[in-house]
Amino acid sequence: MGKLFTSSQISELRVQNRTIRSATWEGLADAEGFIRPKLVQMLAEVAKGNVGLVIPGYFYIKPDGKGLPWQAGICYDAHVEGLKQLVDAVHKEGAAIAAQIAHAGGRTRPKTIGGSRPAAPSAIDGFSFGETPRELTLPEIHLLIEAFAQAARRVKEAGFDAVQLHAAHGYLLSQFLSPLLNLRKDGYGGTRKKRQRFVIEVYEAVRSEVGRDFPVFIKLNTTDGPQNGITPEESLEIVKQLESLGLDAVEVSGGIAGSDLYRPSRKSITRPSEEAYFRFAAKLFKEHLRIPVILVGGIKSYEVADNILREKYADFVSFSRPLICEPDLILRWYRGDISKSRCLSCNLCLQEGLKGSGIACAAKKKAKNPIAQDIDWPQPKSAD
Repeated sequence: MGKLFTSSQISELRVQNRTIRSATWEGLADAEGFIRPKLVQMLAEVAKGNVGLVIPGYFYIKPDGKGLPWQAGICYDAHVEGLKQLVDAVHKEGAAIAAQIAHAGGRTRPKTIGGSRPAAPSAIDGFSFGETPRELTLPEIHLLIEAFAQAARRVKEAGFDAVQLHAAHGYLLSQFLSPLLNLRKDGYGGTRKKRQRFVIEVYEAVRSEVGRDFPVFIKLNTTDGPQNGITPEESLEIVKQLESLGLDAVEVSGGIAGSDLYRPSRKSITRPSEEAYFRFAAKLFKEHLRIPVILVGGIKSYEVADNILREKYADFVSFSRPLICEPDLILRWYRGDISKSRCLSCNLCLQEGLKGSGIACAAKKKAKNPIAQDIDWPQPKSAD
């Protein structure tokens, strides 16, 4: 069945095939970030569907880094026990599992983080969910670096096979890298090298905590969307530095979450030519890196996925919305039915998640209302 179903390695991690469930906010944690049984069931079902590597996400590393209601956390040692259950369930179905760790930075709301004002590299209007964030102080930056390291420690203690740093979609690591969102004039901004410093220091702190043999990935924006944002060439530059420091894989993405124009998950993908919309950036990475390149972004067709691998755009293919719609999509393809995913790319699965019962395919529920650009997020609350 082509290269898609050949096993491969990411560092010392063996993956049964070249398919990955890309990290997605599931909306299945309680108010303190502890995961609910439904998340375990959801991701075990994806693993049972023959996906090679499952990446839940994104887990917030500090309470003020929560981006959305009912988001899972990894900021307390007490979170580890529940995450072990998730790891065990996915492993039982034969898949590997990595944890994506993140901080929302300015892309959150005060009511989501207990009433405090969101903080970001710079106090930039227009990219947050309403209130302009305040600028992070240098001591706060140093505390954030340590928070990423401790979150990675918890990832390893919970039994995950790898950790992924979320440096895409306009969240904190992405904010530091972006010339649109980082206007600092100190050691963490003002030049390309200084904008890259925070990500480098986070990676080094994480690597120091988990050791040389534990796989560390990064998910990275290759474009922010708006003009004068980060470019694929600049993104490649940061990954080459990280590769020299021992980075194990990179997932190529782009766009700013919460924006209709520049969202990472584009709507109405109806033709194969519209799929894999970051493939040319991935090709650039593949030509200049030795580590595996993972490509995400609107991939819905077996033919497109297989072509990405055969034409050496990437080494692995990531899926998000199609696996929300069809958790057994990869297994269906493996068994010979290679018709494209039934996903409509409507993004209504995210709206379903805001109801408190987790992301779900709205088309199956015959939902008709489009997701709004600026949603009045409900207050998080505990749920069974």
